Amino acid sequence: MSRLRPYLLIFPACLVLGAFIYWPILYSIWLSVHRWDWLMPEPQFVGLQNYTVMLTSAQFQNSLWNTALFTLVSVPPTLALALFVAVLVAPPTRSNRLLRSVYFMPTVMSAVAIGVIFDWMMNSEIGTFNAALRALGVSPVRWLSDPDLALFSLAMVEVWKQFGYAVVIYAAGLQAIPSTLYEAARMDGAGPWRQFWDVTFPLIMPTTFFLLILSVINGFQVYTFVEVMTQGGPARATEVILYYLIRVGFEASDVGLGSAVALFLFALLIGITILKAATIGRKVHYGYD
Repeated sequence: MSRLRPYLLIFPACLVLGAFIYWPILYSIWLSVHRWDWLMPEPQFVGLQNYTVMLTSAQFQNSLWNTALFTLVSVPPTLALALFVAVLVAPPTRSNRLLRSVYFMPTVMSAVAIGVIFDWMMNSEIGTFNAALRALGVSPVRWLSDPDLALFSLAMVEVWKQFGYAVVIYAAGLQAIPSTLYEAARMDGAGPWRQFWDVTFPLIMPTTFFLLILSVINGFQVYTFVEVMTQGGPARATEVILYYLIRVGFEASDVGLGSAVALFLFALLIGITILKAATIGRKVHYGYD
């Protein structure tokens, strides 16, 4: 009985993982090689046809490009702005602790609520953004109805939501850098800018890489802002891969193709996660030999 005890203890966890993670993955793999909609009595085996349709679909390619572009225009500004602010609020003072809490608040807010608020603020007619532009004598901007601008507007909202999390992580990383390194740099005549480039920036790189990988994963999973603010429009300019998956798999009832898209996204995120696991273990040694 004592030999079976460890297995009995982990059995409930394995049962939950199997029911809610492993079985759905295996079932999705099975569905991805079948053609099935909600009206068909039984799925029809089609082999890799769903994957061929997916990879050659102009709509899928467009959604993949939109997702990559969204990630590209949202991640670098988030990290750059967060690092700049983190340098200012890293010292452990009472006011800085309060500021870090304020910056972190959007991270824990509902994405739906944020989307609704910014959808109103970016409204072409009554939004506060255009009201401010009119007050400055600038022509209103079609933030969400211009195909060339809508995706960048969503990226702005993403930056606003994720910025605070990056600030907190950066601040923790900055506080871990020994003050003796800055003292040595000052003794060598380095000013604040030189201290940042020669001390802060190299030693904060592991934190930057961690945030980069995490932000890329979040970027490829964006959905809520698209659903709430643009519904993939205008002219599919903001249709990202997860929105395309929902539209194909549920609205168009093409379960097989939707499963193929889901597995493609799953494999992509697993690849990014493996990259993170393989490289995030790099450490920085702060001591002296």
